[in-house]
Amino acid sequence: MKITKLNKNTIFKNGTIYDPYNQKKFKGDLLVSNGKIKQIGKVDYPKDAKIINCEGLIVTHGFCDIHVHFREPGREDKETLVTGAKAALAGGFTRVCVMPNTDPPLDDPESIRFIVEKAAETPVHIHPIGAISKGQKGSEITEMGAMKDEGAIAFSDDGIPVQNAYVMRLALEYGKMIGVPIINHAEDIPLRNEGVMNESEVSTRLGLVGNPDMAEAIMIQRDLDIAETVSSKLHVPHVSTKKAVNLIEKMKAQYSYITAEVTPHHLYFNDSALTTYDTNLKVAPPIRSEKDRKSLISALKNGIIDCIVTDHAPHTIEEKEAPFELAPFGMIGLESCFGAVNKILVKNNGFKIEKLIDLLTINPRQIMGFDSNLFNIGCEAEITVIDPQEEWTFSKNDIYSRSINSPFLSEKLKGKVKFTIVKGMLAEV
Repeated sequence: MKITKLNKNTIFKNGTIYDPYNQKKFKGDLLVSNGKIKQIGKVDYPKDAKIINCEGLIVTHGFCDIHVHFREPGREDKETLVTGAKAALAGGFTRVCVMPNTDPPLDDPESIRFIVEKAAETPVHIHPIGAISKGQKGSEITEMGAMKDEGAIAFSDDGIPVQNAYVMRLALEYGKMIGVPIINHAEDIPLRNEGVMNESEVSTRLGLVGNPDMAEAIMIQRDLDIAETVSSKLHVPHVSTKKAVNLIEKMKAQYSYITAEVTPHHLYFNDSALTTYDTNLKVAPPIRSEKDRKSLISALKNGIIDCIVTDHAPHTIEEKEAPFELAPFGMIGLESCFGAVNKILVKNNGFKIEKLIDLLTINPRQIMGFDSNLFNIGCEAEITVIDPQEEWTFSKNDIYSRSINSPFLSEKLKGKVKFTIVKGMLAEV
């Protein structure tokens, strides 16, 4: 990947321009001047302009990932804000939200300020999500108002479910007061019972402890009920089961402040892939059954699930080389995301490419309250240029994260990010 400063004038020429905000698609040019959108469609050609030929490519809004782990502070050996930002650029992401389960966790105003100040030096926009509870211990609420004032965009104890229903109610009530979403890792810990993969015939055959689908469903039902009672915004992370989809669909029919996300790996793999004991497929929640996978695809098509996130979770080679039961949960996902979901949704399941782009751009931005009209004249240029037809094999050379724990290595993907434009920089992928 080559990263350079944008010319004073840069023209993206002869591309198919898709504007998710206005739901418009047309052939034309796009002129960026001094890092801002200046003209779209028909443009003037300044003499000093750099011309980038986008024939056969789609020029659209920068992707937005509202669920990543960049490990800073505390585990910079796995990822830093800078290396995570480079992985995001390679995946077409111009804006990401980092989860608070760092070491120490992002559980006070000072830690939020640290991320905001450090993120200013990175090549993408990074927003911190604050912890719901102090120390992520699930018992005492953090200073959510003060943390929001410092830049926290939402609150979650991600990775550690808030088991105490009263604490969850308090979080949702405070979230309502300050106007931000609350995100709870949806697993009932006792029901999960130390499960390391989906509870199924496959887990029995492999001799691995199973995590049942009801562990997710029961927690989601509780959170949906509390959110409805207090009229607060609840965002359900990394939905993995058909049972959860059914619960979310039912609640959305009567209550409008519920949103949900799904990851590329839950759309791409089913639990039969774990017969290789590949620890890169050990994630939380686990890769589920084929029935669940198909349900997630249908839920995206029908608007029950609102957006796609990567849940990018770097780990060291040494950690992932441990026996399956002992290896940590998580995989990286930023660089492979578009190729994986374009293959599964557009190529294999008949989604329109515009629908997929919506799931990666305007939908996540609206959940977090970011400006969504990115092609408005005068806006900072946040642009992703993609080739939806290019077929390629994902390899270690495509990884810019500090970690390489990806089950997509050697997978044949379809659709590739070609350019990412953000903060006055041009990344040629």
